[in-house]
Parts: sequence; structure tokens; C-alpha cells
Amino acid sequence: MSLFRRKSLESLLAQAADSDKGLKRTLTAWSLIALGIGAIIGAGLFVRTAAAAGGHAGPAVTLSFIIAAVGCAFAGLCYAEFASMIPIAGSAYTYAYTTMGELIAWIIGWALILEYALGAATVSIAWSEYFNRLFDGAVPYEWCHSPFSHELINGTLHHGIMNAPALLILLVLSLLLIRGTQQSAWVNAIIVFIKVTIVLVFIVIGWKFINGANHTPYFIPADQAPAKLADGSEYSYAPTFNHGFLGVLRGAAIVFFAFIGFDAVSTAAQEAKNPKRDMPIGILGSLVICTVLYILFSYVLTGVAPFTEFMLAGREASVAYAIQHHMEGYNWLATAVTVAILAGFSSVILVMLLGQSRVFYSMSNDGLLPGAFSQLHSKFRTPFKSNWILFLFVGAIATLLPGDITGDLTSIGTLFAFVLVSAGVWIMRVKQPNVPRPFRTPLVPVVSTLGILVCMAMIVSLDKTTQLTALAWMIIGLVIYFSYSRSRSKHKGPGEILPKASDFD
Repeated sequence: MSLFRRKSLESLLAQAADSDKGLKRTLTAWSLIALGIGAIIGAGLFVRTAAAAGGHAGPAVTLSFIIAAVGCAFAGLCYAEFASMIPIAGSAYTYAYTTMGELIAWIIGWALILEYALGAATVSIAWSEYFNRLFDGAVPYEWCHSPFSHELINGTLHHGIMNAPALLILLVLSLLLIRGTQQSAWVNAIIVFIKVTIVLVFIVIGWKFINGANHTPYFIPADQAPAKLADGSEYSYAPTFNHGFLGVLRGAAIVFFAFIGFDAVSTAAQEAKNPKRDMPIGILGSLVICTVLYILFSYVLTGVAPFTEFMLAGREASVAYAIQHHMEGYNWLATAVTVAILAGFSSVILVMLLGQSRVFYSMSNDGLLPGAFSQLHSKFRTPFKSNWILFLFVGAIATLLPGDITGDLTSIGTLFAFVLVSAGVWIMRVKQPNVPRPFRTPLVPVVSTLGILVCMAMIVSLDKTTQLTALAWMIIGLVIYFSYSRSRSKHKGPGEILPKASDFD
């Protein structure tokens, strides 16, 4: 069997038309936009902004957001064409199977685990941090940090055991997803309204407290004095990617995590009422709204507090820190922001878990993963077993690993998926130019090529440890593919997928 056997577009469209046996179609265009915003505005904005500004980009983190947004825009246009043309769950995995074959599809499906599963774990870690801050450290350090974390508190060195609050929020949201996509979308819409309102309130009030000196110099200079860290050590800005424009590029790779989510909309294509019209609206609409909010937010945050302070304190709770230390008289806003951020993180985790379960659903239907991942609940018609397995997997990561490790791995997995989707649109235009496309990506291959180049540049700018860890993850995935998935694939030849037993029921 060829490693590059492809699924025919006809079989995918037939699968999309069979709504009686598959996932329920309950989502409207507005539901999809809300899902996108729900996934996008979260840890990336409230946590990664300070990490990128404090360690690499300084006030020019606004440019980091613009660079990341440009890369996302190119990829988003490609996603929109695919999602309108192939309204099937699975997102980039499904698109790659159609254009580049099974091996590439497996690789991208494996990479999406880094995006969605690790993304959910990263945000749940941030959720735990804010939860404990809201309740003034009610959870002991040992029970809200990973075993690899330690901190000197009041002269005593504390070591983490496990992150219990992160596990709790993952359990609650997994149960909600099992209950149903429409119910999850309603909860997400309420949360989106709350957190967007708080972001706007911070921008409006914080604008009055901007100190122009904090934006000068705009780029971190090569001779910037080291920043003090919480443990008493110093952070140097001398390395190449810690200052200047290259620091901004590294910042773009870090805050790129803030844009992860708009592509998760495409994983819900099989649950959209009118996917050909609504998927491009959901993908591009959520991306545009969030980009505008991000640029304004980062400008205000770096204007209110000096970027070096985010290395000393407040990186995990940068917004609340800036309000408490630089916006006198608005402590109430710090509390409101923390509550809103908790809700916002919840919606991000919700959509990430939704996206991952739908990718697994498609991979299982193709035989590349065990059948448990595609088994639907008899009443709710949700992949409930997949949700439970994901809870255990993501929960283990969230409770045992620190957030900075999982965050960068999430970014590299997403960037890799964007590269392949951008290439896939170009390939599909060449191989099947006459296929109806309700939404057409403009200026192909220019847009596709730019999407590939921008995303590859951000991958290169990530640290070597992240790159090597991602490579090791891919090697593990290839071992699983050749030892298990390849021989069990239901796709035996060009344009042919073997029927499932359920098709004869």
C-alpha cells in the first residue's frame, strides 16, 4: 500500500452529506465566530503577551502580534477555502489526506495533538494560576504546580507535587463536551461576551495610565541592562533573539500561541448548519476581531508597566499585576479581570478539547486510531470515549508539566499544521482546479507561499529545545504509524475507503 494514498474528494463529500449517523449539525455562523473567539482570547493574550514583551520584544510586542496575525491571515484564508469545500471534522488532517496522502495526514494529525491537547493543558495550567491568585493562594504551592516547579517563598523552598486545579477544570469541561456541542456552544458564547467586555474595559481605562517612557525605546536595545528574576538571578537581553527585530520575531513565535483557535473552528465543520457559507465567516471573522483587540491590548499593557517588570513578577498574571501596581484606584478591575480571565481560559480549554476530539474522531473513522475515538454517545451523539481518554491524557500533562514547556510546543505544532494547509490549497488548485469552491483563497499561490514562509520563519525562531522535542514527538508518531496505523487503515487505494461495519446496520 502506498504511503501517499489519498482520500477522494467524492468520498469526503458523501460522508459530509450523511448527517444521520454522524455528528449533529447545530452550529450557526455566529456560533462559529464565538467558538473562534472563545479559543483565541485566553492564555495567549493574558499570559504570553507579558512573556514575549518581558523576554524578547519589549514594547514592540505589538509588532510581534502583527507578524503573527499576518501569518495567521495567510493560513486562515487557506483554511477557509478548505473548510467551505470539505465540510468534514478533522481540519488540517482531513485536508492533508485529500491533497498530500495518508502519511502526511498522519504527521499533521499527530502535530495537531501538540496544538489542541497541549494547548488545553497549557491553558489549564494558567487557569490554575489565576484561580489560586483570585483566592489569595488558598491552594498550597505543592498542589497547584508541577513536580518540575519550585519557588522560594518567605525563605522556604517549595516544590510542586501536582496541579490539582488544572485537573478539576479539565474534568468539568470534558463532562460538558460529552453532554453536547450545542450546549457547549451556548456556554462558550456567554463566556466570550464576558471576557471581550473585560478586555475592552481594560483597554479603555488603561489608556489613561499609559506612560510614554515605557514605550521608549520601542525595540529592546542590545545593551539593555539585565532584568531581575523572582529567584534573584538575572535575565540577559544580549542573545540574538532577546533584542531588536529578531527579538520581535521570537516574540511573534511566542504570542502566536495567542492566535491558536481560529483553526479549531474548522474542526467543527461537520457540525455547522451551513458549512459552505458559515465556515469562512467563522474562521476569518474571529481572526479579524481578535487581531484588533490584541494590538490594542498589548499597546496598553506595555504602556502601563515597564516590560522588564514582567520578568520579575506578574508574568503569569500580567494584567492584574499591571493594574495593582500602576493603575491606582482600580484594584476592583484587577479582581474583575481575574474572574473574566478564568472564564476566558475555560472557553479556550473547551474549544481545544472539542477540536482534538474531532481530529481523533476523523482519524479513528479512517482506521488510523482505535475505534473508541469515533464511538458516539447513543443519546448525545458526541465522541464521549474520546473525551474521556483526552481528559486523562491532557490531565496528566497539565498536572505534571510546567506551562512554559507546553506553550512553545503548542505553537510549533500549530505552525507546522499551517504550513501544510497552505501548501495543500496550492496542490488542490493544481490537481483539481474545477472542484466547486464556495470560498476561494485570493492570489494563490502567492498567499499560500507567504503563509508557508512566515510560519516557517516563526518555527526557526523558536528555541532549539522546543524544536528537538517536537522532532522527537514526530519520531514517536511515525513509529506508531508504521507499527499500528498503516496496516489498519481503511483506505486501501487511490480514492477508495473501505466501508465501516456501521454502514451496513
